Amino acid sequence: MIDHLDGAVIPTGFDVPVEPLWRAAHYTGEQGCIAEARSFAALFLEQLRTEWCAHIDERVDGAVLLVVSELVTNADRHSNGPYILELVGTDTTVTVSVYDSSSALPRVFPRDPKRIGRHGLEIVHALAEQVSVERVPVGKRVRAVLPLAEETNA
Repeated sequence: MIDHLDGAVIPTGFDVPVEPLWRAAHYTGEQGCIAEARSFAALFLEQLRTEWCAHIDERVDGAVLLVVSELVTNADRHSNGPYILELVGTDTTVTVSVYDSSSALPRVFPRDPKRIGRHGLEIVHALAEQVSVERVPVGKRVRAVLPLAEETNA
């Protein structure tokens, strides 16, 4: 917002765009990368609380860490190379993106409680409000958007 006073333009501070918090980390696939990615995400959430005054309860905090684990695990298992974890957050959402070198798109299997394994994307879809997969020039990106506020039914 800009106020005009006798022809002078006075910035009020409300017109300053606020950029989302953005962090990225590169992983090689060596042992311990998945745990490192979870720690990186936990630090990101703490920074989001501090810098954005975001209210993140334990359930949402756990959901973000679980989505990071699932997406990084998939990249670790199914790509032949390094991968990148990208986190973008505001006071209302966290977007978790994982880029890897495989151009093969992940498959979501039908629900089957008897199946052992391959439930990762099923879990991500259950926790995120939006999930997308797209090919990028060097492979693919899997992105999940998680709301920070719990949905309440009134």
